[in-house]
Amino acid sequence: MTHAPSPHSHQAAAGAHHGHPAHAADDQAQILDLDAHVLADHLAGLARWLPLQAPPTRILDLGCGTGAGTFALLGQFPEARVTAVDTSTAHLRRLDEKARERGLADRVRTVEADLDAADWPGLGTPDLVWASASLHHMAHPDRALRQVHDLLAPGGLLAVVELSGFPRFLPASGPGEPPSLEERCHEVSAGFHATHMPHRGADWGPMLTAAGFAVEGERTLTVSIDGSRDEAIGAYARSGLERLRLSVADSLPPEDLAALDRLLDADGPESILRRDDLAVRTERQVWAARRTA
Repeated sequence: MTHAPSPHSHQAAAGAHHGHPAHAADDQAQILDLDAHVLADHLAGLARWLPLQAPPTRILDLGCGTGAGTFALLGQFPEARVTAVDTSTAHLRRLDEKARERGLADRVRTVEADLDAADWPGLGTPDLVWASASLHHMAHPDRALRQVHDLLAPGGLLAVVELSGFPRFLPASGPGEPPSLEERCHEVSAGFHATHMPHRGADWGPMLTAAGFAVEGERTLTVSIDGSRDEAIGAYARSGLERLRLSVADSLPPEDLAALDRLLDADGPESILRRDDLAVRTERQVWAARRTA
């Protein structure tokens, strides 16, 4: 299950999504890898925060993408093995490649599955389930939560990590674009996602309780990373805004769309890749919920 923006030039965006699904999958894998790289310290911090009764040895990563959560958890829990589940063959292939490159292939099992299906494949009896930015993609997350509850070992923990919104990268006003351009793009995109992804931004606490869990921890992680700290942030910003363009292009005023396209032109004088005022600003909500013994 994919859960991050995918990078491709705005000229090729329609083709990537409608005519070249393999290219779209490659692009999305790239942005997932960028997300994992830029936010690696924050993911590791979340893994350390989990209120575990003992270090887990059997972990299930639901909607694993290309493995951001999988590898953060393997790093934090050296005795653990992870079953990584996603709908995307390409993402699972990339995760397998990274596991081999890092010498971790014997600790990772990948499973391709539709988590909206009523029947899941055999996923073992994990003592930790990690669901990062995946539940809001599901048509029936309440059913998925009940399935997770029944899978977990008694006393096991479910960690739900959800984005409060798309990351922001630009200052409110900068050279070459109208003031608050990025924020207006996000306002338009929020309307699109409210229709197509109604569980995005949900409070998962009541749903976890309804599924039989005891919620034992909840926190908001505020992320703010100055662009000068990592050269990958420019590529991450460009990829995120390219993905954002897909949902707002038909609704933006022409002058805003033209300004956005100038930012996304990698070779242009106003390219976002040339900026020295970028930052990654976002929030993530985290719930830790236990299956009581």
